[in-house]
Amino acid sequence: MCRHLAYLGTPTTLHDLLYAPPFSLERQSYAPRAQLHGTVNADGFGVGWYDPGRDAPLRYRRSLPIWADTSFADAARVIRSECVVAAVRDTTPGFGSDESCAQPFRGDPGRGDPWLFSHNGAVDDDEALAERLSPPAPSGVLDARTPVDSAPLFAHAMRLWRKGEDLGLALADVVREARSHSGGRYNLLASDGHRLAATAAGDSLYTRVRPDGMCIASEPFDDDPAWQRVPDGSLVIADRDGVDVTTI
Repeated sequence: MCRHLAYLGTPTTLHDLLYAPPFSLERQSYAPRAQLHGTVNADGFGVGWYDPGRDAPLRYRRSLPIWADTSFADAARVIRSECVVAAVRDTTPGFGSDESCAQPFRGDPGRGDPWLFSHNGAVDDDEALAERLSPPAPSGVLDARTPVDSAPLFAHAMRLWRKGEDLGLALADVVREARSHSGGRYNLLASDGHRLAATAAGDSLYTRVRPDGMCIASEPFDDDPAWQRVPDGSLVIADRDGVDVTTI
């Protein structure tokens, strides 16, 4: 279910990150190579990026496949950022395919919340998880109310972040708490504009350190041997000093 990626490093265009690689996120929307569940990711896409002049990240989302939005492909050639989170979506059965379900989710931009969040996976018992993790919804965070199984996970992460919890430790806590109420696949990805964090919890995850920065992705978007598979049950923290992988 879904493919996502995050980048942190020297400013790069969204086109170079999402479209140009030989096995780019665009290509993964119709021909993923390492997807364990599902075959295509054509039910929407989203991109969030950080601009030095803004406290909160900017975001673009659509309910159509990324390959069908040629206008965004053009705009992506001139949008540059040093930190990006993006995802292509394969709808979880039973949930809608409207734009509000596309990730990454974000906090309240009016409040200056810096977080972006993406979930690659599916919840076995979404009603039980929503009952346990959703209330109370974080103030001003509309994505936490989205009618999709990822929303309770995001709601819980937002509450932890707003309380001052570390970016990555909060994701690990969300995975542990979610698993205590429902089985499922909980590959989560997040950024605060300065760091990246991700969990490998039921689906594939890779990291790559390159000269201009670092990437975390559901699957490699090229054949560079620097890509490293993250063991299942792991938490990844990445900043400009490197990548750290620990057990959840």
